[in-house]
Amino acid sequence: MKYRFGFLTGAAVGYVLGTHAGRERYEQIKRLSRRVAENPTVQEAAGILRARASELAGTARQKVGDKVYDRVPGIRRNRQDTAGIS
Repeated sequence: MKYRFGFLTGAAVGYVLGTHAGRERYEQIKRLSRRVAENPTVQEAAGILRARASELAGTARQKVGDKVYDRVPGIRRNRQDTAGIS
């Protein structure tokens, strides 16, 4: 899914930059993208995605840190890590 989104975004940017439709079409696309970005439903979905990404990043950071501490001899955890604070 993330590759599809990236592809579509790239295609849209490429179209805008390479279009021969002129300034009018560019302005139309710009207005549409602004309306979509300012849509409350889109804003809500973006907030949910940001929160979920933050959770996943925290979990990944913790798992990687645990693996490093388990496998690298002599490495010490700092106070925050031993207290469970991330």
